[in-house]
Amino acid sequence: MTRRMIFPFLFGLAGVAALVSLGIWQVQRLAWKEGILTRIESRIEAPPVALPQVPDPARDDYLAVRLTGRFGDGALRVLVSRKGIGAGYRLISPFDTGTRRVLVDRGFVPVAATVPVPPDGEITLIGNLHWPDDRTSSTPENDVAGNMWFARDIEAMADALGTAPLLVIARSLSRPEAGVSLMPVDTRGIPNNHLQYAITWFSLALVWAVMSGYLAWRNRARAEG
Repeated sequence: MTRRMIFPFLFGLAGVAALVSLGIWQVQRLAWKEGILTRIESRIEAPPVALPQVPDPARDDYLAVRLTGRFGDGALRVLVSRKGIGAGYRLISPFDTGTRRVLVDRGFVPVAATVPVPPDGEITLIGNLHWPDDRTSSTPENDVAGNMWFARDIEAMADALGTAPLLVIARSLSRPEAGVSLMPVDTRGIPNNHLQYAITWFSLALVWAVMSGYLAWRNRARAEG
């Protein structure tokens, strides 16, 4: 192998090795993320339990729970958008179990609809504990006075409604609400792009190998010419 060919060969080999290693790393990340999603889904769909005395966000996020109590007055409106439907609000209301008051995400109403009052009387609901991470760097500040919320900031919502800083996303109610569509938690909003990233890195490795091979072939042709 001539000196003119050694550099392209080593350069191409190093580049391919680096890109392939990044692709393998993304495949490993994919397996890790799929394991996390499987655990979350199993927790969401597990038989509901009583509300923990001292819920822990790390331990109890997505925990399926059953509560019996009464809705309190009021509903905070969280602006969201649903595919195929458009803009609307998540309705967050207080729920009194007799021993504590918590926040309950009742579901979705279109933005043009009248916000219904919570159902009266004793209600048994099944839902999931959740500590949502709605806020990004571009999320506007909540308009607490105007009841226009752009993120489910649990501490602020609890202060506004006089509850514990604890949110349950409803999955079912013993008496369903007319005009309110439940929005139970799921894993669709958790990003999992590692397969696309892996394909990108492996594709770049292939392109790098082809280009390096072409460079080596051209240098050899020049040397022989």
